[in-house]
Amino acid sequence: MDKIYPDAASALDGLLFDGMHICAGGFGLCGIPDRLIDAIRDAGVKDLTIASNNAGIDNEGLGKLLRTEQVKKMISSYVGENKEFERQYLAGELEVEFCPQGTLAERCRAGGAGIPGFYTKTGVGTVVAEGKETKEFDGQDYVLERGIFADLCIVKGWKADKSGNLVFRKTARNFNQPMATAGKICVAEVEEIVETGELDPDCIHLPGIYVKRLIDGSPYDKKIEFETVRERAA
Repeated sequence: MDKIYPDAASALDGLLFDGMHICAGGFGLCGIPDRLIDAIRDAGVKDLTIASNNAGIDNEGLGKLLRTEQVKKMISSYVGENKEFERQYLAGELEVEFCPQGTLAERCRAGGAGIPGFYTKTGVGTVVAEGKETKEFDGQDYVLERGIFADLCIVKGWKADKSGNLVFRKTARNFNQPMATAGKICVAEVEEIVETGELDPDCIHLPGIYVKRLIDGSPYDKKIEFETVRERAA
């Protein structure tokens, strides 16, 4: 089975539709599927529900889809760096489901494992638990969280082989790995594709069975959210 496509638009061909639910990997601007996000923007699909740790920043990452008002709902844990996100939310134009960071990762992992829900202590007694079932275990309260299973997962890897086995690099692994399993189909973009068998089996983070379509998105301009430098010593 040939999983490699020439570009993001062709890799997403036939998969996109209005009102769909997407899991988008990434952590800040680290490990975000830039090429696939651009292709979704260019396709013009709207009323999207997107589960992602954050919404990028203005005009970067998922911020591009917010700017074009293609997103109806965000399921996120951190949204503090995006002014357009803030504007749309306060104006009632964007629905937001805030979800603690670890809970979001586990909701995606659970969805990928076929687990419809799980109990966690995180969020008990806060607005996160409002409207959700709670249950007592060993004298302590836990809140029921639903697993996430999307129509489409888009992720960014470091390396892949032609069978779709993926290696993530450092922080990019945080959400890309669990989100890649949490959907009907996973499309991945990577910085380099090698021959099957070249990757050390012990270093593969995501087996190729999860990846249905793959593109080489290089070269990448790796952006920094906040550039902090120290003064050079005299």
